[in-house]
Amino acid sequence: MAKKRDRAQQQQHSKPFLTDESESHVSKKKKLRAPKQHQQEEKMISANMSSKVMKQALLQQKEIEDEETKDNVFSKIDDEPNEASDDSEEDIDDFGGFSETQSQYNGYDEEANEEEEKLLEAFMSKDVGPQLTLADLIINKIRERDEQVSSEARPLPKMDNAIIDLYKGVGKLLSKYTAGKVPKAFKHIPSLEVWEDVLYLTEPEKWSANAMFQATRIFASNMGVKKAQRFYRLVLLPRIREDIRKNKRLHFSLYQALKKSVYKPAAFNKGILFPLCESGTCNLREAVIVGSIIQKVSIPPNHSSVAIMKLAEMDYCGTTSYFIKLLLDKKYALPYRVLDAVVAHFMRFLDDTRIMPVIWHQSLLTFVQRYKHELTKEDKDNLHELTQYQKHYLVTNEIRRELNNSRNRGEKEDPMSINILTMPFNIVHLITVVLISVYLCYNLYGS
Repeated sequence: MAKKRDRAQQQQHSKPFLTDESESHVSKKKKLRAPKQHQQEEKMISANMSSKVMKQALLQQKEIEDEETKDNVFSKIDDEPNEASDDSEEDIDDFGGFSETQSQYNGYDEEANEEEEKLLEAFMSKDVGPQLTLADLIINKIRERDEQVSSEARPLPKMDNAIIDLYKGVGKLLSKYTAGKVPKAFKHIPSLEVWEDVLYLTEPEKWSANAMFQATRIFASNMGVKKAQRFYRLVLLPRIREDIRKNKRLHFSLYQALKKSVYKPAAFNKGILFPLCESGTCNLREAVIVGSIIQKVSIPPNHSSVAIMKLAEMDYCGTTSYFIKLLLDKKYALPYRVLDAVVAHFMRFLDDTRIMPVIWHQSLLTFVQRYKHELTKEDKDNLHELTQYQKHYLVTNEIRRELNNSRNRGEKEDPMSINILTMPFNIVHLITVVLISVYLCYNLYGS
């Protein structure tokens, strides 16, 4: 009997953690409206998730209160013409889902690349000053206008005090930003005439990595090529290089920001790729990480052609070969002018006494593999001469073989000179069957 009573009590109190008050509340709800099938199972929120929700709610509430108290400041700022809300904002370059490990290391093998790094160091510039940042640019500009501020570490531009206070507050918020909405005042920056001075007030060097990603999304979609290029060169690139230098890897959100920057390919080339190579200090780790973006993201052929030509003509810094190789591997049809520039690039090393890094030989091999039929006879003769002086025991013979087994620019392919060894198996099989059939018919009916 006692056991039956216990069972009856258990059945009556199927939800032992609910108080009497909550039980009566639930029973009233049930009488009013029966729950839907998918709502019958209660989902409990963990304490950790609850605290995160509360934290975000408080931050958003504080942001709303700040905006209400500073409405008079917003009246001085022109509204952005086609500003999209966070919910409806288009994802300009949907992230491909690389894992955090991949984005941080990007296939960089420290032990395997030690020897290659030593060879690349011979081509790096030794007397190069620190990279110019937005803060350096604005501080120099302010000091040129006003000699009195020369003693101040971080002088302020001449602006309305309310605007200065507003954007300094935005900067503090961005230094701690993890997720959620970006302040509206920050979204107005691309439409401002003095956007660089205003951006300087937010102290971009102190932004969190997540804030840098959101800033890149906003600026890449709302700025023109020239403005975006300056943001990439003065803000994004220095931050990426500093993060790689400090941590020997790139933060996941900064990697996403770098990927988003390719939304404007011309700005990416002029603001990230070219300054990185022109600095003369781009190491192999930086090249591999930035190169993984070039490798994984589609870049229009015309922008790729311009990038190859510009890289081929600039002063060589070792890792330039890596970027050239990645762009050549996209297999775009390149103008003859670009191909001639690449040939001239390699021929510059004809009399170079330094040992060329492996990546240099690999980029030359990639070039002749992809574009051997578009080279002139003179180009091939020059490259043959080059391989007499610049040799690699694994790569050079392949380069010569590719040059020998190719037609020259402008020549049509001779159908009788088709190499049967390079044909697919099914085609070879079909040709064999046809030849045997012809042979049998000739022997049977020919006489």
